[in-house]
Amino acid sequence: MARIMWKGAISFGLLHAPVSLHPASQQDEIDFDWLRRDSLQAVGYKRVVKETGEEVGKDDIVKAVKYEDHYVVLSDEEIKSANVKATHTIDIVGFTDAEDVNFLFFETPYYLAPTKGGEKVYALLREALLKTKKIGIALIVMHNKQHLAALITTPQAIVLNTLRWASEVRSPEALDLPEEGQKSVALKPKELQMATQLINNMSEDWRPEQYKDTFRDDIMALVRKKYEEGRAEEISEVEAEVPEEAGREEDLAELLRQSLQGSVHKRTAEKKVPPPAARKSAGVRARASKSVH
Repeated sequence: MARIMWKGAISFGLLHAPVSLHPASQQDEIDFDWLRRDSLQAVGYKRVVKETGEEVGKDDIVKAVKYEDHYVVLSDEEIKSANVKATHTIDIVGFTDAEDVNFLFFETPYYLAPTKGGEKVYALLREALLKTKKIGIALIVMHNKQHLAALITTPQAIVLNTLRWASEVRSPEALDLPEEGQKSVALKPKELQMATQLINNMSEDWRPEQYKDTFRDDIMALVRKKYEEGRAEEISEVEAEVPEEAGREEDLAELLRQSLQGSVHKRTAEKKVPPPAARKSAGVRARASKSVH
């Protein structure tokens, strides 16, 4: 069972649903350790006093806020006492359409699960959100920090996804971007038509399991290779190949034409090979036919 990260309640109007918060994602990546170059000794993270470099134990560290050129020390209990309700409540402040929330705001997903006595209100909120196709906008305090959050439903669970504050999302205005519309860079109608057709040809149902972290596999293959060749402790200077530059803008129509041909060939090849489920059901039908005869 996933560890409990927070316990409290969802506040939904005058309704109250006790819940616990659980991670909805997990890290699946290579854990690179830090080593000293000359001795290959492990290098760790240290808590040190900035002025002297003296190492400090975890139990000797306190939290403080700088105010009027002085530090004001606060214990965890004092921080919670500043607003007891906020530290124990997921306070829904409104509802909105999911598509109205820019994807740039979304941060980390968590599962919400009802605790004893909260099952009915939890189910009521879940089903009401599904029926209205809305998401809840809420406030929650975790790890001594207040977060804006979205409550999003699946048929089984309510997911709390932390959101960035508006002040944390940078505006693209400082970037050198083409102006809105196709006239700014003189896009030709034919080019836009071909690009649209290419997108349609490459469109498919969302199946996240078909995507794999191939870079992780490449790194582990390199690790195995160096180990088996006895070069585990060798620091190699390798000149990485630079990818070829993309085609020039004047070749845009030709590149689109070639891309469309490639997407058509891929689709044709995929149609010839039935998906695993179809192959399995076909095998069942074939065996059933033999048994009848």
